[in-house]
Amino acid sequence: MSQLRRFKATDLFSFNNVNLDVLTETYNISFYLQYLARWPDLFSVQTTAQGNVMGYVMGKAEGTGKNWHGHVTAITVGPEYRRLGLADGMMDLLEEVYDAWFVDLYVRVSNAVAIGMYRKFGYSVYRRVKNYYAGTIDEDGYDMRKPLKRDKKRETIRENGENVLVNPEDLDSWR
Repeated sequence: MSQLRRFKATDLFSFNNVNLDVLTETYNISFYLQYLARWPDLFSVQTTAQGNVMGYVMGKAEGTGKNWHGHVTAITVGPEYRRLGLADGMMDLLEEVYDAWFVDLYVRVSNAVAIGMYRKFGYSVYRRVKNYYAGTIDEDGYDMRKPLKRDKKRETIRENGENVLVNPEDLDSWR
């Protein structure tokens, strides 16, 4: 039996089995601690009965007006715990964010497995961000969104978002 609970600072010492996976975006310690301090209720960890980290979700709330939304900064499940429905349960936490209009996330356009999983959870592509993942290999990212119950008219999503290309510096003006 596993347990879903709030992330604690000491969990940073025991999540290497999850963070060292090639599919996981990782950050520096101060980044994790900033999220833990600012949005503790949106940073959760799934553990085994023995306390081993199986996965975690890290999110935040941001925006104003109809742009008030939850954002999935990171969600990951260790390879040995995948296909157990853990990601689904962790995503549910972020979809109950402070009466938000939608939840969004970014994903590499090449990550077909994650895109398929997010689509299964009800997310759709809102826009494609050119070179969102800049680094040794620049790659575009999809901004995917899921409307929440506050968005009764589904105003926060769009059809064919894959065809809407924006530059990273234009993100704030396109929200």
